[in-house]
Amino acid sequence: MRLPNYLLAVAVGATIGFSLTPANTVFAEKSEAPPLPLEDIQTFTEIFGKIKSDYVEDVDDKTLLRYAINGMLAGLDPHSNYLEPRAFDEMRIGTEGKFGGLGIEVTTENGFVRVVTPIDDTPAYDAGIQAGDIITHLDDESVKGMSLNDVVGKMRGKPGSSIKLTIVREGEGKALTYEIERAEIKITSVKSQILEDGFGYVRITQFQVATAENLRKALSKLKKKNNDPLSGLVLDLRNNPGGILNGAVAVSDAFLREGLIVSTRGRGADSDIKFTATPNDYIDGAPLVVLVNGGSASASEIVAGALQDHKRAIIMGTRTFGKGSVQTILPMSNGAALKITTARYYTPNDRSIQAKGIVPDIEVENIAVGEANSADANRARETDLAGYLENEGNAGSVDKKKSNGLADRDFQVKEALNLLKGMSIVRRSHNA
Repeated sequence: MRLPNYLLAVAVGATIGFSLTPANTVFAEKSEAPPLPLEDIQTFTEIFGKIKSDYVEDVDDKTLLRYAINGMLAGLDPHSNYLEPRAFDEMRIGTEGKFGGLGIEVTTENGFVRVVTPIDDTPAYDAGIQAGDIITHLDDESVKGMSLNDVVGKMRGKPGSSIKLTIVREGEGKALTYEIERAEIKITSVKSQILEDGFGYVRITQFQVATAENLRKALSKLKKKNNDPLSGLVLDLRNNPGGILNGAVAVSDAFLREGLIVSTRGRGADSDIKFTATPNDYIDGAPLVVLVNGGSASASEIVAGALQDHKRAIIMGTRTFGKGSVQTILPMSNGAALKITTARYYTPNDRSIQAKGIVPDIEVENIAVGEANSADANRARETDLAGYLENEGNAGSVDKKKSNGLADRDFQVKEALNLLKGMSIVRRSHNA
């Protein structure tokens, strides 16, 4: 696998994945910069001067210049922004999987803040915040016009302190308010369990530096618990907002033996990178189902796209978020950093999913399991009849199906498990 000379990030909005590139990096084969637009610069300085002299309140030069920088970057795309020293430090801390706050991944939308996803097992998740929620106020202060960094800064804070969020949610007739207590957010990026004998489940909540290694450890534990190679695996990327690009590449590589995983292309030669698989498959070609939804973004879409294009996995769920751009973090001399979009990424079949997302092979909405099973649960069976004739091989007992735990509670996981069972049967018949 060819690695770049710097780490790239595919973070969504205020996600905690990032990359570092020296501020003085010179891209190869770049044409000479065009001359400065002196007339426009003169207009800018004239406006700057008029604000200083005529605005109703005095504004210091540093604040005005910061506003100008933020406005310039906000005009490019929702993911390019200026990280002041504190925000930059928090981002670096975040990639280690630990920070203080609510546990919400957010981006900007029409001047407001949209929840990409609440992070599992955090105050926001426990309070009931949902992917797609629009945050309009923080402690009764409107977020309209705030930079994403300011919003994230207000939501983060000392564990034990509280903040009120005002939320607009589709389908709700009025705004919702949540009083949420901040906590130390410790993100476990990989969780795993056995669903049924032979069938494993792995959930990746976001892509951090150690995610791929944690995935390998989780798969090894599942094999030991199963006392045999796995017959199939559910890889859950729902509500995974992204993170480190290299982590997504390594996770994809864990299931692929050859071929392109993802490529990135931008204006600079250093942005044109191809990542290819190494000859390892940590589940030895066992059937794989990947669960995605509208909260699956960026790095998650890289994994889903790679496994879908190579026909290594069945993608199940709903259409993903659709973020196909790459951001690079450029540290500045003042301790701040510039996060700027430098490339688009492409799946192995050269698909750009920017603003499109990954369309699942099998679309499945996550309805309530009880609702799906209600008709079957209410149907009478032989054992419900008075004085039914017992099975001669099991006299005095009734064969009852064991609970699948997670599959009993989560309809999409249940459908993925059923699909894996069918794929496993077909695989065994071919190998017979």
